Order: sequence, then structure tokens, then C-alpha cells
Amino acid sequence: MDLFNIALPAFVDGWQLIIQPLVIGYLILGVMLGLAIGIFPGLGGIAGLSLVLPFMFGLDPILGLALMVGMVAVVPTSDTFASVLMGIPGSSASQATVLDGFPMAKKGMAARALSAAFASSLFGGIVGASFLTFFILIARPVVLEFKSPELLMVSAFGLSMVGILAGRVALKGIMAASVGMLVASIGEGPFNGELRMSSYDVPYFTDGLKLVIVGLGIFAIPEIVALLRKDKAIAEQASLGAGWLDGVKDWWQHKWLSARCALIGVVVGVIPGLGGSVVDWIAYGHTVQTTKDKAGFGKGDVRGVIGPESSNNAKEGGGLVPTLLFGIPGSGSMAIFIGALALLGSGELEVGQVMLKDNLDYTYAIVWLLALANVFGTILCIALSGQIAKLTTIRFTLIAPFIFMIISFAAFQSGQDLMDLAVLFGIGFLGILMRRFDWSRPAFLIGFVLANPVENYANNANQIAGIRFRQGTEAGFDYIASPIVLTLIVITVISVIVGLRQARNIRAEGEVASGTKRAPLIFLLCIIGFVLFALFDAATIPSYALVDAVFPLFVAIVSLICGLVLLVQMRLKPETDPLFADREQHDSEGENKFGLWPTLAWFAGLLVLTSLMGFILALGIFLISFFAIRAGQSALRTLVLSAAGIGFMCFMAWLLNRDFPPGLLQSAYSLPWPLT
Repeated sequence: MDLFNIALPAFVDGWQLIIQPLVIGYLILGVMLGLAIGIFPGLGGIAGLSLVLPFMFGLDPILGLALMVGMVAVVPTSDTFASVLMGIPGSSASQATVLDGFPMAKKGMAARALSAAFASSLFGGIVGASFLTFFILIARPVVLEFKSPELLMVSAFGLSMVGILAGRVALKGIMAASVGMLVASIGEGPFNGELRMSSYDVPYFTDGLKLVIVGLGIFAIPEIVALLRKDKAIAEQASLGAGWLDGVKDWWQHKWLSARCALIGVVVGVIPGLGGSVVDWIAYGHTVQTTKDKAGFGKGDVRGVIGPESSNNAKEGGGLVPTLLFGIPGSGSMAIFIGALALLGSGELEVGQVMLKDNLDYTYAIVWLLALANVFGTILCIALSGQIAKLTTIRFTLIAPFIFMIISFAAFQSGQDLMDLAVLFGIGFLGILMRRFDWSRPAFLIGFVLANPVENYANNANQIAGIRFRQGTEAGFDYIASPIVLTLIVITVISVIVGLRQARNIRAEGEVASGTKRAPLIFLLCIIGFVLFALFDAATIPSYALVDAVFPLFVAIVSLICGLVLLVQMRLKPETDPLFADREQHDSEGENKFGLWPTLAWFAGLLVLTSLMGFILALGIFLISFFAIRAGQSALRTLVLSAAGIGFMCFMAWLLNRDFPPGLLQSAYSLPWPLT
């Protein structure tokens, strides 16, 4: 009955919402942005969504959804270019594609590998959207029965999976998620307004850190700095060769393999926190295990491309299941997606029960948008492959300043405060260190996003349970130990046991060799220092506002225990252990032409100049200096590139009616726009 009375009309309404020229236009714009972001290794959907997050304020909900879904749906498609053409994973979800895609490209079969990948991605994306359609239909009545205890257990399940399956060292993943939750607790407490790790002397922190700044800092900046230090193009040559039709034929020949791997992607996507860091390896392992002739794998077997690419697009549909139904991000990009939904329109969209009950038409609109985005993305990838391949041959040094200026502008829009840029730089530095020492950044980000709902669910469940127990013991246990809660507890325990066994196979930050003990130990001590500060701060909250102290106290204690255990393990284990992962100690091939500190100095200089003379004047000096000195460009080309960057920023600010960060100069003199 629910199917015909509620779901079917909402299904039709969702289709009507998106069949509008403007909505399709925003969807295509999102697809093109996703394609552009996916070309650059490491950026991925998290950085892309973080960039557009400031522009979601007040935007019509369906237009914002079209833009975001279009972007996040096609990043797993376009990141194939870097994996195939250069042998560098475009994202964590395309690591396995490198094993056979890159050897095919070296044999002159890049076009065949790409077309097989695009066909597989399209099929996987449609499978993911179809699964999401039917799962929402089936699960909606059950989800609407969830109360605070059930939602708290779902959140606990998500956090346990994120922490354990975030890397080779389970405790690192758990601690990364915990630190993310502690960072999210900075500011006024949600119940009594007590300040946590902040002071009215520095009012910026009383409102807490913004998701857009954390997302850009923890993901985008580390990848930009890493690519900039290498100072080379993404790919060395743009020739794709022939064989576009052969790749499609390959996919059709192995369509059942593609179907199985797509289902694997859906299942893995449903489990919060797994996402791209594991899905492609599971699919690749299945591909090898179910094939009789294994000799060609790793040498250019097209089946090694079809399997992973089918799964990594399907996981997006699966990842939207916990995101839309429970508000539990299925991946890092889904964490940003949740934050963006709250900014659309007048805030009427909210993931979880509210969306399934009051906005089911928008829920199904997301499904349709996901399917269409995969179709558009595949068509554009095939049509623009030649041009995209040429883009990958441009030195990243010529691209990085433009990306960083856009990131800085986007970060400033979140709070219109110069401190936004300082915090962006600080979080970016933390992201660089986490990447260096193989600490899971997705776990950190998902912990940051889940902190607020977990704290609210726990407090609500505690208060209501207290009322029920005063009514009677049976009533209290009926509330906190419902069949759904008990089932979720069993699932969580089983998942933790299985996850601990599988964690050693996860590569959250790719392959990171072990280094010496000193640097990883110092980083761990710094993290423990922050945890101790958070613990001391929470302990000093007055007893009348204890409800604001419980959450950071509990999280800090858990994190401190993990940190102390890691310290003991570092003392006992040899330097070859994954505990001591350190990228800097194994730059044996001289990949990095520039050091970390000189590279960061450029961006720190932009921040200092902005505080003195405002963003536009600082940006002009930064671009001219960077292109002339670091990129070694001629005077004419330096001026042209710098003028193009400043012109683009002014156009964006005018179009969106946004301001630029001011400096001391603007406080002393009245300057015309855009210098004001």
C-alpha cells in the first residue's frame, strides 16, 4: 500500500523535479566540474564538493543537488585518466585500475583501456542508482521507526567501521576519527553553551570550525602541495592510440564480471566508511579469483580494468544509502554532501527520517540525478578524451596557483573572516602530516561530521531513557534495548571482529613505506598533546553544565587510550612496521624536486600579504612572483597568467556577489572594488 500511496507519486515527482532545462544545466555543470577535479590525482569528490560548498547558501535545493550529484558521480569516472595514462591513482577508488590500465597504455592501448573503464563505470553507476531506488522503497518503513537509541547505534556502527577499516593500523584509524570528533567539538556546547577549547578573547573559534575549511584543508591542500613538489605534468604524453570500440566490446564480453563487481561496489558502499579505500581491491581480487587464466593480470589484462571500474562507480549509489536514510556518511564525499544539504534553500532538506518522510520526492530526484550524471559523464569522457589527455600534459606548477586561489576564496566565503584563511592553512598542514604518516584523513573527516549528531543522539537517548526508567524498568529497557538496537549491536560487534582482520589490507593513503621511528613518534606525541588539552579543557567545564562536557571527555579518553597503546607499540616494534609509515624517508627516486617548507612558504606568503593589503593585491603579487620564480615563465606569460587569474576571481566575486578578504590597508584607506 505504501508503494502506491506514497512511494510511486514521490518517484514521479522526483522525475518532474529534474526534467527542467535549468536543472539539467546545473547537472551538466556539476559533471564537467567533476571531470575537471577527477583529472588531478588525489583531489577527488571531497575537494570538489568542498569547493562548491560556500556557493550552496540559499541556492534552490534541486539546483544545488544537481550540481553536487553531477560532480560526485563522475569523479570515479574521470580519475581513470591519471590511473591509465600515468600509473598514478586518480583517487583511492582507482588504485587497482593502475595495475592493468597503465601497462595497457604503455602498450599503446590507452584508448581501449579508457573505453572499457568508461563502459564499466556507466554500468556500475546505473546499478548503484537502481539499487538505491529499491532499497529506499523497502527500507523507508523501517527507518521511520528509528528513535534516538537506534540512530545512536547506527552512528556507532559507522564510526567503528571508519576507524577500523581506515588503514593498516586499526588504532590509527580509530584515533583519527576521534581527533576529528574533538576538532568538531571546538566552540560553544550544544546544550548549555559552555565554551570548549575556545575563548571569547578569540571569538572566531566560539562558533566552531566550518566544514568547508576542514574539507579543503584536510584533503585538497595536501594533494596540491604533493603534486607541486614533484613539479611535473600528470601524464607524460597525450597519445591514446586506437581501440575505442574494442574497449566497449571487452566490457560486453565480460558483462557478468562487471555485474558481479558492481554489486560488490554497492554492498561496500552501503557500509559507512569503507568507500573507495577498499572497494576496488575487493573487486580486483574477485576478478582474479574467478578467472581461470591469471597470467595476464598486472601486465595489461582488460579484465583488471573492468572489475574495479564497475565497482567504484556503483559504490556511490551504495554510499547514498546510509547517507540519505540515517545521516551517516558512507564516505568522505558523502560527509561534505550532508553538510551542503543543510545550506540549500531555507534549510528544509535534512538527511535521515525527515527527508524520507517530508522530502521523498527530493530523495528520488537524487536517484534520477545520479543515473543521468553517469550517462552524461561517460558521454563527455569519451567525447573529450583527446582534449583531457592533452590537459594532463600541462605542468602542475602552472595549475596549482589557480587551484589554491580558488580554495582560498571558497574558504573565506564560509565565514567572511580573515581567520578562515589562517585556519585553512593550519588544517592543511595537519592534512599534509596525516598523509605523510599514513593517518586516515577520511576517518578524520567523517568523525568531524558525525560528532554533532552522535552527541545529540546520545544526549536525547539518555534523557528519554531516564524518563522511561522512572516510569518502570520494563519501559526503560523497551526503549534502550529494542530489537533494532540489539540487532545493530550484534552487527557492530561482528563488523569490528571482521574489520580488525581485514584492516591490515587497507591502504587509506596508498602504499606508504616505513621510515625511521623519530618523525612518526613526534607526530603521535603532538596528537596526544592535543587530546590531553581537549581532556583537560572538558574536565574544567562546571558541573552545572556537565552535559556539554560528557561527549568530549569520553572521546578524549578513548583517543588517549589509543594513543598510549600506539606509544607502547612504537617502543616495542621494529622500524619496518607499518606504525612507522613515512613518505619523506623513502623519496629514493627523487620524485620531489622541491622541499615541503619552501612550497608551504609560498602559500603562507599569500596569507601574510592578504592580512596586510587584502586578497586581490596579495593575489597579484603572489601570482606574478610564483609564475616568474617558481614556474620560470617569461615576463609576458607571467603577466598574462596573473591577469587571467585575477580577472577570473573578480568575475566570480561579481557573479556571486561576494567580497574578498580585506587587510590592514583596507582598514586605513577607502579603496574601490575589488581592492576594498
